[in-house]
Amino acid sequence: MAYLVLMRHGESQANRDNIFTGWNDVPLTNKGIEQAHKAGKFIKNLDINFTDVHTSVLMRAIDTAHIVLKEINQEYINEHKTWHLNERHYGALRGQKKINIKKKYGEKQFKLWRRSFDSIPPLLDYPDDDLRYSRIGIKEPRGESLKMAYIRILNYWIDQIAPKLLDGHNQLLVAHGSTLRALVKYLDNISDQDIDKVEIPNGEPIIYKLDDNLNVISKIIK
Repeated sequence: MAYLVLMRHGESQANRDNIFTGWNDVPLTNKGIEQAHKAGKFIKNLDINFTDVHTSVLMRAIDTAHIVLKEINQEYINEHKTWHLNERHYGALRGQKKINIKKKYGEKQFKLWRRSFDSIPPLLDYPDDDLRYSRIGIKEPRGESLKMAYIRILNYWIDQIAPKLLDGHNQLLVAHGSTLRALVKYLDNISDQDIDKVEIPNGEPIIYKLDDNLNVISKIIK
């Protein structure tokens, strides 16, 4: 048996301003910082000792993870940063206000790009050249569907998270709304059609208790 705690980063400036973000790097707001501290205090009361924390390479997730670790007095555990846990890449939508996209393309198309499993947003003309990715031979995508993000996240789950859980080591994962939706889809066996109804709020831990075969015994949402 092992515990898996999932958490979306605290509110970012892009969340506050209702802007598509994806792989753009944006800081937490004061509210987001407060959410991270509150979540950390909640997790501390669960009395779970973690061996590892996994997060993306984006500052809003990293900063949230560090706040949580400080609150639970477990700053010493192994920390893994990976692009596999980055937010879904919103392509040419990134940096744009959601209300403007909705007005331009209509409610139906807006919802498809934002919530559906396999709809791909308009692609960037060319990817950015970011040292975070180029140094490890990764090329930033020009845009992703949730399905595309699901594949990279599931690969990381299989290679890096599941083996630790199978060994009985509790894991903490601090990431993003869409990437956590993808992992919840897998853990809860949610259909491609129903995943559009799943929402992961900022700064609210999801606690899974898993059996020795990683079947879900219980799930608590703060």
